[in-house]
Order: sequence, then structure tokens, then C-alpha cells
Amino acid sequence: MRLTEEQEELRSAVRSLLLRHQPKDAWGPLTEQIGGAGLAVPEGYGGAGGGARDVHVLMEELGRSLSPLPCLGSAVLTAGALLASGDKEACGRLLPGLAEGTSVGALAWAEQGSWDGAAIRAEAVGRPGGGWRVSGTKEHVLDWPGIGILLVAARTAGGVSLFEVAPEGAGVRREPVVTMDGTRSQARWVLDGAEGRLVGEDGDGGRVLEHVRDLACAALAAEQVGAAGRCLELTVEYARDRVQFGRPIGSFQAVKHRLADAYVLVESARSVALGAAFAADEDPGALPRAAAVAKSVCSEAFSAVAGEMIQLHGGIGITWEHDAHRYFKRAHGAGELFGPPAHHRARLAAGLGLAAR
Repeated sequence: MRLTEEQEELRSAVRSLLLRHQPKDAWGPLTEQIGGAGLAVPEGYGGAGGGARDVHVLMEELGRSLSPLPCLGSAVLTAGALLASGDKEACGRLLPGLAEGTSVGALAWAEQGSWDGAAIRAEAVGRPGGGWRVSGTKEHVLDWPGIGILLVAARTAGGVSLFEVAPEGAGVRREPVVTMDGTRSQARWVLDGAEGRLVGEDGDGGRVLEHVRDLACAALAAEQVGAAGRCLELTVEYARDRVQFGRPIGSFQAVKHRLADAYVLVESARSVALGAAFAADEDPGALPRAAAVAKSVCSEAFSAVAGEMIQLHGGIGITWEHDAHRYFKRAHGAGELFGPPAHHRARLAAGLGLAAR
């Protein structure tokens, strides 16, 4: 599995752009100059017409810099849900703005700390004259200032369904939450009889969310690989420069072994993350399993390498001024997003007919 020359050029362009712009100021240049918000959106809706491998490259580079940009929440979750819904009217109306980056979307999905459809308790009730009223509380919604498109998963008599809700409408309240990972904002959305417009078919939301979860896990795995790789790079640089007992600490065998182990973790994670992207593009039937493997492996690899980064940097690694704590917090926050590794291993075990371990 290899990326194309164009995808490697995309990587270079994204990395160069992120080096030139401050994190929160890079959204405009990323969307205008590179089309980062619409890589996987079909050309007919104003996107680049690419696929999961293009998103993989983008997310890996964003992970390297711990970028706070809303690509995961808007370009992957929201755009992915619209496309999976098959609602041509909603796609034609909403996707062009998402692809251009002029609109930022959020998918309000999780409840009770779970992204499983069975955990959804939010309700949508049909109005006599048409339309729906949506009520419930949504947690762990990926946030960004000025959310313009809000998709909400709620339960109807037909099952879990998706609704478009005006973010500033009556009965809608956004509550920012404090998270361990300050580089990825989240919010809680509380809806009390908010007016909603059905997206896709009534009762088809469960299928849509399952597919979006797999796309999100694949994209997040790429981000985790990028961040873990950067942790390793910074730690190797430090081990070469830090002198102790008259020699660089990287020359000590114990340090070499730990760095070698970290390298194996990063490269193994890179392989499974890329495998999930290839599955999304070329073998959709294999995507659920590939995404679950990628989320599990990459979450644990990133956490382990981020921990080694702190340990091998010694005293400076636990200071507020050093970036090590930011990578460590991102590792643990990303590990829980869309379900922890144990949850995805249980998914794999259930699919194989084995007991979860």
C-alpha cells in the first residue's frame, strides 16, 4: 500500500502551510489554498472528489502539529454523514459551504459517554403540520467558533434518524466544556423542542452513524500516527543533543532500546491506519474491521510513545513550557474519542464470533 505522488505533494503542501500560519489562523488558508475541507466531497458538490487516503494525509499532518482545526468534526463527520444519508437535497444545499470551508459543521451524536446508536435517548417528534421537534442532550461534540451546520442524531418511532437543526435556533443551547486536551474543543448541546429537518430516511440514522464512525476512526487513526511520529522525532532529536556523563543520552543502550520500541509502535500504527484508508476507498466491506483495528492500535501506540517522550526528556518533559504534555493529553483524549481501544476490540471479537478480551 503506497500513496500516490499527488498525495505526497499534498502532504508537503499541508506541512508547509501549517508551519507558516498560527494554529487557529490556518483554517482560511487550508481551505482556500489547498481545499482541505472538501478533499472527500464529490466535485458535484464543490469538493475535490478525493477519498479517504487524501483525508489520511491531511489528518496525519494535522496530528503532527496538534492542530485545533475542525477537519475531523466538519470535513469527516458532518460531510460524511450528509453523503452517507443519500439526501441529495441536503447535500446540494449544505455540502458546498462545508467543502469551501465557509461553513463549519458539527455532528451531535454521543450520549452517556457512548457513540453507539443504542445509547441515543434524544427524541424527535413529528409536528402535525410537518417538521420535527428535537429534544435531548448531546455530549462530546467537536467544537469550533461559529458552527453553522448542526446535525443531530435522535430517536423517532422509526428508529435513530438524523436532523438538521439551526445552531442559533430556539430551544438550542451550546455549552462549552473543559477538556483535558486543550487543543481539541468540545461542547455539549442541549435541545428542548428545537425545530429539526429530517436528513435522509426516517430510521436510517443508525446505518449512517455506523459508517461515519468507521470513517472517523480511520481519520483519527491517521491523526494519531502523525502525532506519535512527531513525538518520536522530537525525542530522538533530544536524545542526540542531551549530554549526560560526557556523552549523548541516545548513545546509551537502554535509551536506544526504548527508542527502537517506539519506532516499531509508530510504524505498525502507520500501516494499520493506512490500511483503514485503503479499505474505505477500495473495499468498503472491509472498512468496519479495518477501522476498529486502526483505532485500537493507533490509540495505544500514540499513548505509549507520548509517555516515552515525557520519560526520555527527563525533567524538562514534565514542565508546562514543553510540548510533551500537549501530546500526552491529545493521546489520551483521542484514545477515548469514538470509543476506547477495548470497545473496538470487543467489536472485532463480536464480528469474529469470539469472546471479547
